[in-house]
Amino acid sequence: MKDEESDNRLGSYLRARRELVSPAQAGIPSGGNRRVPGLRREEVALLAGISADYYLRLERGRDKNPSPQVLESLARVLQLDDIERTYLLGLVAARPRAPRRKQPEHVPARVHELLAHLQIPAFVEGRAFDVLASNPMAVALSPRLRPGQNRLRSLLLDPEEQAFHQDWTKATADFVAALRTTIGDDTDNPRFVELVGELALSSERFRTLWARHDVRSLDGGTTTVHHPVVGELRLHRDKLAIDDVILVVYYPDKDSDSDEKLRLLASLSHTESAGTAHERPADIPDPKTP
Repeated sequence: MKDEESDNRLGSYLRARRELVSPAQAGIPSGGNRRVPGLRREEVALLAGISADYYLRLERGRDKNPSPQVLESLARVLQLDDIERTYLLGLVAARPRAPRRKQPEHVPARVHELLAHLQIPAFVEGRAFDVLASNPMAVALSPRLRPGQNRLRSLLLDPEEQAFHQDWTKATADFVAALRTTIGDDTDNPRFVELVGELALSSERFRTLWARHDVRSLDGGTTTVHHPVVGELRLHRDKLAIDDVILVVYYPDKDSDSDEKLRLLASLSHTESAGTAHERPADIPDPKTP
């Protein structure tokens, strides 16, 4: 991500956000000769109480140290929520740092033990949504939750994963915004560079969402998915930080229709696993056969 965007993250963010605020939302009468989809620079400056020249310097990266008061005013004009406002303030608060050693993400042994004991879909993901470990129920829920898969790549590029989500449009928007939040000022992280580069080349949906500069937290929540065998499932999601990785669990409301379907899925998964375990190559005789 060594490009114009990473060199001028504040300006890129301000520009992207003002293009998403309509004149009507800002209380400005819209004229018939507007050439920009959102607010003009001059309008943002006027509403924020700063000079147009100063705002231009901010967008073009000539001034990278605006005061907190200026940033708060801009956050108000751009109608940022708490997460977006915190992200904006962080773009200026970030200071040059020494290069960090890139340690491989590691799943503690105790987490592998925990996964083996959980009877609900559970897996471990890294900061870039790489699946690092998972239990059988997670794989039964979605084969894309096997270790080695990347959840965002699957969501954007795998037709089966797209059909799996009831609201794929919202899911992609949430994931891409969460990725930008996670990256923060770690823009030289090789894994982030690789993933963003790959998706920018292969997914128009990703390019569109990435250009919006949305930031969002993707923690707890509820989602509805369409499983090809048991049908629709309404599941809650929780994320628990363990060391440098995240444990993700999905679970239904107790005694709900989704709870029954998940138990059915567990039974089918167990039967299939048992059948596979007892399969024997044709050239090896069964010891029980006389």
